[in-house]
Amino acid sequence: MSEKNAEYQLKGKTAQVYMFLIKHTGMPIGVREVQRALGFSSPSIAHYHLEKLVSMGLVRRTERGEYEVVEVVKVGMLKNFVRIGRLLMPRYVFYSVLLTTMLFIYVLLYPQNFSSHNIIALTFGIVSCLILWYETFRVWKESEL
Repeated sequence: MSEKNAEYQLKGKTAQVYMFLIKHTGMPIGVREVQRALGFSSPSIAHYHLEKLVSMGLVRRTERGEYEVVEVVKVGMLKNFVRIGRLLMPRYVFYSVLLTTMLFIYVLLYPQNFSSHNIIALTFGIVSCLILWYETFRVWKESEL
């Protein structure tokens, strides 16, 4: 499936179902499980979106009637995530960890006097870390909706 076509079709609840299946890659998921996890009012809503994903070629139906991901397409919210094994993590995590580590190393290795250089460096480092961690958690929370 082309990424442009997938971007057009993967919106709203269909995107939520797809994200849920990607988070649970490796274990087939049933219709009722999707319904309960995503808070849909009936199983038919979950079934509709699962079948839509099947028709798109992104998900397949197993012999037991459960669904599993066949292809991961990076569209919409998924562009902000990286898969490490079975874990789906926001890309910002790596930048946040890197910058936070650099800030701690700076604090530990350089003598901390109150020169203007140190104050400016620490201010930029702390503000940058706070912004990156905020964005990381914001993306993570948005993916859970």
